[in-house]
Amino acid sequence: MKVLKYIVEKFKEVFGRQPDLIASAPGRLDFLNTHQDYKGLPVVSVAINKRTYIAVADSQSTTRVISLNLCLDGLPCMDEFSVEKPVLRGGSWFGDYIRSVVLTLKNKYRLAKDFYMLIYSEIPIASGLASSAALQVASIKALSDLWGFKLERGEIAELAYISEHDVMGIPCGRLDQYGSAFGYISRIETRPPYGVKTLETYTLKLVAINSGIRHSTGAIHPIRINEIRRGLEQLLLQKDIPSEIKRLISLDPYETKWELLNIETITPYLEKLEYNAKRRILFTLKMHYSTIQALELMENPNPSRIREVEEYLTRECSVCLEEALKTHNPLLKALGGLINYQHVLLRDMYDVSTPELEEIRRRALEAGAIGVKISGAGLGGALFAIVEDEIIGERVARETSRTAAGAWLVKIDEGVRIEEI
Repeated sequence: MKVLKYIVEKFKEVFGRQPDLIASAPGRLDFLNTHQDYKGLPVVSVAINKRTYIAVADSQSTTRVISLNLCLDGLPCMDEFSVEKPVLRGGSWFGDYIRSVVLTLKNKYRLAKDFYMLIYSEIPIASGLASSAALQVASIKALSDLWGFKLERGEIAELAYISEHDVMGIPCGRLDQYGSAFGYISRIETRPPYGVKTLETYTLKLVAINSGIRHSTGAIHPIRINEIRRGLEQLLLQKDIPSEIKRLISLDPYETKWELLNIETITPYLEKLEYNAKRRILFTLKMHYSTIQALELMENPNPSRIREVEEYLTRECSVCLEEALKTHNPLLKALGGLINYQHVLLRDMYDVSTPELEEIRRRALEAGAIGVKISGAGLGGALFAIVEDEIIGERVARETSRTAAGAWLVKIDEGVRIEEI
């Protein structure tokens, strides 16, 4: 691969020697059940063939980390520290991602040695494609193999989550780290033991769209969590709510048994809630139910299942199904309709879309996309589109790039791996 040859040449140029190994991890699209990981519900990720590469070699003196992307942009791109005392610098310093990885591995295995590291990423930063998770997943894989740990994917994913969430203090769920580590289309359980089921043979043609609008997960999640907590508290205070419903509800959204709550049964009690609290809870239930519908559709795409999805969408969001009528493939039409429906939920019941994102989505649909939705926290970041073939995909990428920062026809890719140099 040209990219590997380029990385090896740059590593030699910077460090004067060949890397001992190169690890890589994919970016991901937030495929289904967006904004549900912090509620303990399963989420579905799809890994794409835009990857972050980490080249490493042993060092006899100090640890030195170079971000080739930052160097090419003319920004500060070198970090130097000792693994004995890898203190975080703060201030959004890129090196903190690697320092946090070292701290996490040291806390777990009590072993770390100085190293040289070169970072090169194909994933745009702050684009909603999980660039930071791919960086940490690939770094943990590279360093653990360099130091002889040979970790499993689940261990790598959990350590990457600990590194970003606990050590760096970033309010994230496990979607990004697990999606990058396992790859493919992956259903990720967000309650212990965090099981993952991958659909390794399932194929889709996708367009990843970087809106170019910077967004902050930390500016969205805490607000929505507080709104949901208020709604749950108001439900628990209702004296007439049946005990069988009340026992499923907790003041903590993560502990609430959302998957056991029935929408029809609980709706009369939601009518008494504050406007936003009601919408956030309805969003949670509808998003989860439509995700189960999509997963069952992909795993068992028989005519009766497709018909059931179409009937469901006709009741819930007929325009979502109409937007997917550009294909004669019944499975793609049903799946595209569900993707459109999840976007509508994000827009209308969770308030995380913007006029700019809606314009990008409109262009994608007019160019031939079957389904288009926000990928990630929203209010910026990325969207993705399902397309029927590569010709339509290239047209969607071209048309959306007129108002977005970039768009690419992408393939589903495998998870973290060691590259052959």
